[in-house]
Amino acid sequence: MANVELTPTLLARIGLAVANYAQGGLFVVGHDTRTSSQLVESAFVSGLISGGCDILELGLAPTPAIAYQTRSLSARSGASITASHNPPEYNGVKLFNSDTMAYSDEQQTEVDGLVQSETLARPKWSGVGGVVGSAGLNEYTSMVVKSTELRRGWKVAIDPGCGATCYLAPVIFRMLGCKVFTVNAQPDGFFPGRSPEPTPSSLTDLCGLVKELRCDVGIAYDGDGDRMTLVGEDGSTVPPDRLLAAYAGYVVAKEKSSRVVVHVDTSVCVDKMVEAAGGQVVRTKVGDVNIAQAIRVEKAVFGGEPVGAWIHPNHHLCPDGILSSVLALKAVEDAGGTVSGFTAKVPVFHVFRGKVECPNNVKPRVMERVASELPRLIGDTRTVTTVDGVRVDTADGWVLIRPSGTEPLVRVTAESIEARVAEKNLAEALELVRRLSKE
Repeated sequence: MANVELTPTLLARIGLAVANYAQGGLFVVGHDTRTSSQLVESAFVSGLISGGCDILELGLAPTPAIAYQTRSLSARSGASITASHNPPEYNGVKLFNSDTMAYSDEQQTEVDGLVQSETLARPKWSGVGGVVGSAGLNEYTSMVVKSTELRRGWKVAIDPGCGATCYLAPVIFRMLGCKVFTVNAQPDGFFPGRSPEPTPSSLTDLCGLVKELRCDVGIAYDGDGDRMTLVGEDGSTVPPDRLLAAYAGYVVAKEKSSRVVVHVDTSVCVDKMVEAAGGQVVRTKVGDVNIAQAIRVEKAVFGGEPVGAWIHPNHHLCPDGILSSVLALKAVEDAGGTVSGFTAKVPVFHVFRGKVECPNNVKPRVMERVASELPRLIGDTRTVTTVDGVRVDTADGWVLIRPSGTEPLVRVTAESIEARVAEKNLAEALELVRRLSKE
């Protein structure tokens, strides 16, 4: 929590640790609308300057724009002051390399080690850095506008949720020739209009606006703009896994490229659409940086998470809500129908989720047993994936048991084309985890 656990003293030390890791150089830094962002940014930047870094300030900016500007402005690293989709009392620092990819788990571990170090280097007074200027988001804006051409005069309702996309998203869609209406478009770090996470339950205002004004589409973003959710012309939210599946199939067919990257907790409807288009799905650990790394290794054309965090490697390697919504509209336009119609051909699967309390020190033993027992429990096993937990795929669905990386929990997901099968598999998998955690 900002100014509680995440204190100015700690943030300055984190900044100094990052400066040591990066060995100085130019940093671009921007922030979202949270009330604590100025505190967090000032303290973190003081640590960077203490370590010899120069700072180029971007001000209020979506996280993907900060990542893109890191490369465009030839900076060594970038930093977004944000807690993304989390509640307003939280804040943090997300770091980017010069290639627009977020710091990997290994890089973050190195930085964490430096934060704990007693020997962080500080240059003499003559070697400290400074704020060398400010920069806008022109390069990022130009990239998004030039990414496609919308032929149709879209009538668009936009809900930035009082977050980092407040100013930029409406401007970009107007530049693309859209007629734009907005709700919750004033920057406010208390997020008074809705939660920073654009879930169906939080988008009633946007859904109502789409219906009332007869818009073609509604678009909502999370607090820092790396996620997006669409509302169809009928005023109902589009299921994000089905939207991901439809777009993934579209990209594979259009680009004639075979690979799409998703994480292990992603619906099999993505596989169905990608395979129908002649492509292949590659699965990786949960987390957008893991997807970005796999995209690079696999030379994939696209990757994303079902929460609406999509990565377009032809542009950059950070999940990008504004870019994704623009490209999604282009896909709907090319398909010649409506937003809801775009996902109509995606097969419907039923997903159920649960969790079991499990002490962190017990998780390795539990997961070792899960690897051997889950395939026998579920039966009809086609494949077993262990890249992140244990996922067992069957003829008509799958079950995933995965230890939480942040809480003393083991999470369980079951999906099937038949709801009763998914419910049965979930119940059996939960009971398996409960039993193993007590042994």
